[in-house]
Amino acid sequence: MSFKRTHTCGQLTKSDTGERVTLNGWVDTRRDLGGVIFIDLRDRYGLTQVVFSPQDDAEAHKIADQLRSEFVISVSGVVKERDEININPKMTTGEIEVRVDQLNILSKADTPPFEIKDDIKTNEEVRLKYRYLDLRRPELQQKLMLRSKTYQAVRDYYYENDFAEVETPVLMKSTPEGARDYLVPSRVNPGKFFALPQSPQTYKQLLMVSGMDRYFQIVKCFRDEDLRADRQPEFTQIDVEMSFVDEEDIYNHTEAMISKVLEVTIGKKVTPPFPRMSYQDAMETYGSDKPDTRFDLKFVDFSKIVAKSEFRVFSKTVSDGGAVVGFVVPGLGTLGRGIMDRLTKRVQEEIGAGGLIYIKNNSEEIYSSVSKFVSEETTKDMVDSSHANEGDLILILAGQKPKVFQQLGDLRLMVAKEYELIDESKTDLLWVTDFPLLEYDDEDGRYYAMHHPFTSPKEEDLESLESDPGQVRARAYDLVMNGHEIGGGSIRIHRADVQQRMFRALGIDEEEAEAKFGFLLDAFRYGAPPHGGIALGLDRLVMLLAGAKNLREVIAFPKNQKAQSMMDNSPDVVDDEQLKELHIQLKPGLKQQLS
Repeated sequence: MSFKRTHTCGQLTKSDTGERVTLNGWVDTRRDLGGVIFIDLRDRYGLTQVVFSPQDDAEAHKIADQLRSEFVISVSGVVKERDEININPKMTTGEIEVRVDQLNILSKADTPPFEIKDDIKTNEEVRLKYRYLDLRRPELQQKLMLRSKTYQAVRDYYYENDFAEVETPVLMKSTPEGARDYLVPSRVNPGKFFALPQSPQTYKQLLMVSGMDRYFQIVKCFRDEDLRADRQPEFTQIDVEMSFVDEEDIYNHTEAMISKVLEVTIGKKVTPPFPRMSYQDAMETYGSDKPDTRFDLKFVDFSKIVAKSEFRVFSKTVSDGGAVVGFVVPGLGTLGRGIMDRLTKRVQEEIGAGGLIYIKNNSEEIYSSVSKFVSEETTKDMVDSSHANEGDLILILAGQKPKVFQQLGDLRLMVAKEYELIDESKTDLLWVTDFPLLEYDDEDGRYYAMHHPFTSPKEEDLESLESDPGQVRARAYDLVMNGHEIGGGSIRIHRADVQQRMFRALGIDEEEAEAKFGFLLDAFRYGAPPHGGIALGLDRLVMLLAGAKNLREVIAFPKNQKAQSMMDNSPDVVDDEQLKELHIQLKPGLKQQLS
């Protein structure tokens, strides 16, 4: 019997009745009803019910008695219309069945360690160990297909707009600025190492110097950093660079590409241009540089109102340069004391704030949790300035800037999730702009680039780069979707003298700059066009499109929280001969620990 399929398991409909077909797939479920065996046959396209009856073929029926879940089989037979009472509206093939007269068991299967079903409660570590089984589940297969559609839509857009897809090296020079590099020892150059790219940043800038003009790449990148739900040690980004452009060109192309992806993948239409907000406004309005704007709860600054309050938590905070800020939660003014006490405890333990102050604006009274220390007049002024309506709750934090804004931003998200204030049906996109160029690290006593050291300062701030570097703004921008940063980029420095000034601001002297980035500085000497670009996290974008909880759900073979692959047990030890060839020797204690 030939097992070359004629149709997939999600393809047949009533219009195929009477046709002879061959299907291949996995046994999903098996039912034996009065000597007639029913099998739901599964492939990535769907399910088809196939029927084995002695009347159709005794031999096939006899072999079918051996079938168990996850056996791989090939069946041939005739498509029959189901009786009306047996139609299954939940299946695309629910109006038909295949009456089998030929069966070939292609592969038998042991009982899997978990059911191949959606919404299973199996421990994630087990699912990651048997990832190839987990990927048989329709939900995960649909997410991988969504990812595939995203690749296609991205490529279609950039090809249609004259971008060249260029591959950049995976083995490159280590330039440790930011996350840790993954290092690769060189066998033929003893004592020297390649790094896996955290980004193709320098290469795409060199492509602009080379005259490539418009470049894009869907590229693997690597960062040796602690993992979270939305991070992996290896990740995929949509990398873009353009010459002779300003920020508007980057915004326009990125908005058009994202709009196309949303429509092609999930049928969602969004209309450019996307709203824009400065970094400072985002922090002071939402307490985050990636604000979720699907719900309101904007911040109100009460600092001026309470600056001379007898309540020292307020007055001292303001006199020390801090802020007293809060937001209004509509309709929650009736929450009881117990609920507010528990929320206060969470604010202290999870957010790290000293405490939570609240005002309930109810018809019978305006109640303040600090009414013993704050006058009724001040409390009423706070209510009025917040524009709280009757029945609303005002939540307030006091502290030093910018930390108090970040803490209030965390509280804003906590409350929105707790009381289901987020409209999950919305897709909100937002540009955050005008980031600080540098941020100061108190521990190291030096400035670091907020994005990377090739980001151009704003022209009007350039003169302050040496005298007041903390006040210099960058020509940088992030694209935010539903409270997640999905992309970031900038207009780059294209002049060698400005790049040298940037290195000096970062504490990188000429010798170090030459050692790390001499090739880029040399390239700038031969005529570099003004250029800029953006990198978008494809994994995170697909996660949001799919409504998934974490990145692992949209990556075929992800790592766990310890950056390990449970399935193939990587990373793993290698033998001494391999280490010797790479001129590497393990510390004695570590060698014993691994053996």
